[in-house]
Amino acid sequence: MEYVILNNGVKMPILGYGVYQIADQKECEKCVLDAISVGYRLIDTAQAYGNEEAVGKAIKKSNVPREDLFITTKVWISNAGYENAKKSIEESLKKLQLDYLDLLLIHQPFNDYYGTYRAMEDLYKEGKIKAIGVSNFYPDRLIDLMQFNEIVPAINQVETHVFNQQVKANEIMKKYGVQIESWGPFAEGKNNMFTNETLKTVGKKYKKSTAQVALRYLIQRGVVVIPKSVNKERMIQNFDVFDFKLSKEDMDMIVTLDKEESSFFSHYDPQTVEYITGLGK
Repeated sequence: MEYVILNNGVKMPILGYGVYQIADQKECEKCVLDAISVGYRLIDTAQAYGNEEAVGKAIKKSNVPREDLFITTKVWISNAGYENAKKSIEESLKKLQLDYLDLLLIHQPFNDYYGTYRAMEDLYKEGKIKAIGVSNFYPDRLIDLMQFNEIVPAINQVETHVFNQQVKANEIMKKYGVQIESWGPFAEGKNNMFTNETLKTVGKKYKKSTAQVALRYLIQRGVVVIPKSVNKERMIQNFDVFDFKLSKEDMDMIVTLDKEESSFFSHYDPQTVEYITGLGK
C-alpha cells in the first residue's frame, strides 16, 4: 500500500473502498468484510448512502484493530448548519460503532455548509475527527471556505477519472495544501472506459486491465482513489495496482483522454443545483 500525508500529518491510504450505491444492508456488510479481507483499510461511506450501520457491523466483525482502519463519512445537505451537523455526526459515530472518524467531509457545497464546517472544526479539536475536508467543492467554493475558516480542508473529494482529470482544480488544491481524492475513478463505465483503446494498449504492456491502468494513472498523479465493486474478484484486481509503474510515455498517452468536463453533472447548471438541493430537503 502507498500512502499520502495530509496537511495535518495524518497518514491516509492512497487506495480505498467506496460503498456508494450499496443500499442493501446485508450486501454492504458482506462487501466491506470482503474488501477488508482483501487488504483495503480505507473505507468510504456517507450519511446519504444509508449504509453506515452496515459498514459499522463489518468493521466490528473484521477484528482488524481500529487504528489500522481509515474510516470516512460525509455530512449530507439536510444535516447542514452547526447544531444539525453536530447531532448528525454523533449519529454517524453511533451507526458506525466508532469513537472517532479518521476523515469527515461535507458532501455537497449547499445549505449552511459554513455552520457544518465549524461544527466539524470543533469536533476535530475535541479529537472525535482526525481530519476534516469537503467533497464536490469547485475551486471557487473551496477558496471561499478556506478564506473564512480556521482549518484548511485536508481533502477535497471530487469526480476524477481519465476523462475528467481535474488538472486545473488540483493546481488550486495543491496551492493550499488540500489533498485531492477521486470519486468515480472508473467514470462508472461512461465513455466506454473499460474498452478504451488507449487504456487497453497501455494495459497490454503490463498485463493489466483497463481498470487497473486507470487506477494506477491516478495513483501516480497522487490522487487518492476509492473504487467500488460488489464482486470480490474485482476488489482483488483493483487492489493489485502496486506492482507496476506507468512510464512517462504511458502517462502522456492517458493525459490526452482528458475531456476537462464532468461525465455526470455540473454545479454551474441551475437545474442540477435545483435537483441536488431538492434531495436535501
